[in-house]
This record gives sequence, C-alpha cells and structure tokens, in this order.
Amino acid sequence: MPRLMEMGLERLTTMVLDMGSLSEATVKKAIEAYSTSKDVREEVYGSSEQLAKLQDDVNDLATEVIARYQPVASDLRFITSAMEIAYGFSRLGRYAYDIADILSFYKDLSGCDKADVEKAGRQSIDMIHLSIKAFTERDVMMAGKLKTMDNVVDDMYRSYLQKVTKETGGDSKCYISGTLILRYLERIADHAEDVGEAVAYTVTGKRTKK
Repeated sequence: MPRLMEMGLERLTTMVLDMGSLSEATVKKAIEAYSTSKDVREEVYGSSEQLAKLQDDVNDLATEVIARYQPVASDLRFITSAMEIAYGFSRLGRYAYDIADILSFYKDLSGCDKADVEKAGRQSIDMIHLSIKAFTERDVMMAGKLKTMDNVVDDMYRSYLQKVTKETGGDSKCYISGTLILRYLERIADHAEDVGEAVAYTVTGKRTKK
C-alpha cells in the first residue's frame, strides 16, 4: 500500500472515531438534560453542526483517496463504510438536537415519569459506545450484538406507545414528549446498528441488513 494512501486511511479512521466520540457525548448530554429538565439546546446544536462539518470532511478525504490512489477492494470497502458511518454519527447529532429541542419547548418535565425514556436512552448510548468499539477493533461479533440491542429499543418504544394509549389521566405533555423522544432514540439505535453493519461489510465484504 502506498505510504500516502496509508496515511489517508489512518486519518480517515481518526476522523470517524472523533465523530463517534462527539456523537456519543452529544446524545448523552441530551438524555441527561431530559432527566434534569436542563435546557442544552444551544450546546447540542453546536455539536450537531460540528458533526455535520466533520461528515463533509470525511467525504472529502474519502473522495480524494479514491481518486488519487485507486484503492483495492478491501480498502475501498473501508472507505465507503467510513462514509456511511460518518453519516450515521452525523444523524445522531441531529436526533440529539431534536431531543433537546423538545425539552426546550416543554420547559419543565420534572413531574413526568421518565423511567422508560431513561432506560431506552441508556440502551441507545450503550449501542453507540459499542458501535465505536466495533469499528475501532473491526470486530464482527461485537458489531453483530447491535442488532439484538436495537430490537430491545424497538420493543421499548412499542411498549411505551401501548401504555400511553391506555392512559386516561395525567399530563399530556409527559406522554407527548416521552413518545417523541423514544422515537428519536429508536432512530438513534437504528443508526448505531447501521454502524455495526458497515463494520461487518468492511471485514467480510457482505451486507446482511435488508
């Protein structure tokens, strides 16, 4: 492998890992804000914008490496997967902002039962962390665990929907905000699973998700 291409791939890896760490911290900040009723919209928006910029940088570097060095199949798989993963991490920042925006709109949610949302939030954050680790170590088995974890978040979301449709009392803003945030967490979990799928493709050359 040409040294300059190797340096490009190493830089690409570092950029994606930086995005992963920032996306994890951003989602965590939004969920913690839900627990404490803290308005973090401006902070999360800034991180979301930074992630979008980093995604553009990843795409630019990936395109440059492909154009200049014409990488072999295994390296090309890594490059295209890095672009997919960067997109996923960028979306995590956007969903974190959507969560923070809900909190800003409703102001005080201190009287709400937050247990279901907080549980799904912890699961989603764990998925992001695991997806980063799987990418770092190119670990297919680790990446495969994300699908099972994603199913858990899906079940949490559906269970919450069933519960709130049966409720006849209580504060509607609690149910609406909880439903919206769980929906965003469900999407966050999907993107974390997609990172795992990209890792598997990088290593094996096969795609399993339909």
